Amino acid sequence: MITLETRIEDVPKINKRIVPALKRLGIRTIRDLLFHFPARYDNFSNVKPISDVVAGETVTVEGVIKKISTGRTAHKRMALTEAIIEDETGRIKALWFNQPFLERNLKPDTAVRLSGKASLGTSGLFLSGPAHERIGVGNGIHTGGLVPVYPETAGISSRWLRFLVSSFLPLAAKLSDPLPQDMRKNHKLPELHKALRDIHFPDTREETTAARKRFMFEELLLVQLHALKERSRLKQHSAPEIRTHIEAMKGFVGSLPFALTDAQRKAIWEILTDIAKPNPMNRLLEGDVGSGKTVVAAAAAYMTSLAGYQTAVMAPTEILARQHFETFQKVLNAFNLSIGLLTSSEKHASSRPFDIVIGTHALIQKNVLFPKLALIVVDEQHRFGVEQRAALTAKHTVHNKEPAGNKNSKSMIPHFLSMTATPIPRTLALTIYGDLDLSLLDEMPKSRKKIITQIVKPGDRHEAYAFMKKQITAGGQAFVVCPKIDQDANQPQSRIGQQQLIQQEVKAVTQEYEKLSREIFPDLRIAMLHGKLKPKEKKEIMERFQNQELDILVSTSVIEVGVDVPNANIMVIEGAERFGLAQLHQFRGRVGRGELQSYCILFPTQDGMVTRRLRAMARAKNGFELAEYDLQIRGPGSMFGTAQWGISEISAEALRDVKFIQTVRNEAIALAKQDPTLAQHQPLRARLEHLETAAHLE
Repeated sequence: MITLETRIEDVPKINKRIVPALKRLGIRTIRDLLFHFPARYDNFSNVKPISDVVAGETVTVEGVIKKISTGRTAHKRMALTEAIIEDETGRIKALWFNQPFLERNLKPDTAVRLSGKASLGTSGLFLSGPAHERIGVGNGIHTGGLVPVYPETAGISSRWLRFLVSSFLPLAAKLSDPLPQDMRKNHKLPELHKALRDIHFPDTREETTAARKRFMFEELLLVQLHALKERSRLKQHSAPEIRTHIEAMKGFVGSLPFALTDAQRKAIWEILTDIAKPNPMNRLLEGDVGSGKTVVAAAAAYMTSLAGYQTAVMAPTEILARQHFETFQKVLNAFNLSIGLLTSSEKHASSRPFDIVIGTHALIQKNVLFPKLALIVVDEQHRFGVEQRAALTAKHTVHNKEPAGNKNSKSMIPHFLSMTATPIPRTLALTIYGDLDLSLLDEMPKSRKKIITQIVKPGDRHEAYAFMKKQITAGGQAFVVCPKIDQDANQPQSRIGQQQLIQQEVKAVTQEYEKLSREIFPDLRIAMLHGKLKPKEKKEIMERFQNQELDILVSTSVIEVGVDVPNANIMVIEGAERFGLAQLHQFRGRVGRGELQSYCILFPTQDGMVTRRLRAMARAKNGFELAEYDLQIRGPGSMFGTAQWGISEISAEALRDVKFIQTVRNEAIALAKQDPTLAQHQPLRARLEHLETAAHLE
């Protein structure tokens, strides 16, 4: 007996040879098949007699096949199937390439329906590659009306998926609807079985719109409920209460060689208020490049050390870890704190307990222990996996004073602060990071000048190089960033091994270095930085650049985060159209850190490569504004890989609509208050548990 949970390999109707292809699409059970939604619809609702067909229109005709034959094209020798279809008003030809089997399936005198675009050839009108169905056979799912087109893969066509979905769609009647009836009624959402029917085989556009809204609502509700569940789960733990010493904090602020912005002061106060509580903090500090996140984290680490506890700061790269180490040492120099650095090549932190330990994933090695860990700071946390963050959280031995077995005893875990310079649109922050409290550094230090960004077309390069030379002669320095991958556009990146990627990036950087040092700037001091250099070599090159012993540093995206060279005032980005907006913004943030006016020069590969993304980059005033541009241009799925959060492409569309997100969030909050464990909403609870298992939300 076939059920919704039947594995696809156990379904007699499904050929075993296509099982791997279905699994590539994420289809492992019949349930998965029914929830594999169309990406779009072909509109074949324009049904006409053959005599009324006009060239250029998409049309559906019905008639009888008078003759059909298959030959070969003259040039590429492709199979070409031709058929003549006739109704009572006239005749029209249909052409199909590389489908010789159609001659066996569509015999003369067969009544058919064809849907496709009409074109005018030397011998009259014809339909090019039309969808086809035999009239009276099947259920009319391939032609006429709105026909679903699905995400496909090699070996699996939309036609085959339509056949499979239509075969098993009746099983949807057995599904329990996870959305409460009153919620569906209040928001005019169709029931589950109707929504599934309407999203696959709609009669009208209105039906597809209503069905898509329903599934958007359901998925985002589940994500919000998970976030609320995480908040509630954290309340079951205790954390060290780190009391705020007001006078000590005044001393810290007064010792800084610069004035804090109001946004920094607010963020520090929010964090200190959180870590003073007996429950673990779970906060995201979002700030534009150069907005001063590290100083905010240092303030929290300082308070933590005064309370007798440790702080661990985890960064995604060795360069960024070392940068944080230097910044923490600088801003906490007056307070006699011990600060250690732990990376694959630095072992400063392994010999004795430090107040603050800064490092990469080396922090989660088995032999690294934190006797009194109370605060974890993770920078660019989206670069770490859930398991890495969990492993770091587990590396502590701070215990609750309540005796074991005491009913009031709670397990104690450290406070958690995430930091990111990746601009996050408001809707994404509300959804993806819904379990975190949010602090925004939306104000730049007054000393920072706006970086002037220019798109320079290939024909104007000589002027740009002259400008660079003038700036460097006046005392400035320049970064030149090359695209990480210099590959055949037809070769999927997934097929390229890590070593091959490194080879390609080395080649790109080396070619640029040789061009600049030999042809463009032979009299300037130029070095290059890439993935094949040893950590010690990278460190030496960066130190030379920071000490102004180099004029130009040619690099891959390794300098995206963590490099602080106040004297560098020019950022040149080669092949700029190959980078995403967030990455371009990170590059730009590497300059503008000193007193010199700074510039970002975008070099597209060709004249035609001045994309919407590059124009947005030149136009945006800050990262928050840029994030909204990026959301409109690429969509949230491409920006943040929303599938890992349990959000499908269909629901990712809703992340452009802050009002819709807030509506769903309010429903989730009300439901969580009314029924915290969802005991009265078992179908919804089951869906939430399935989401958490499938998407590894933990």
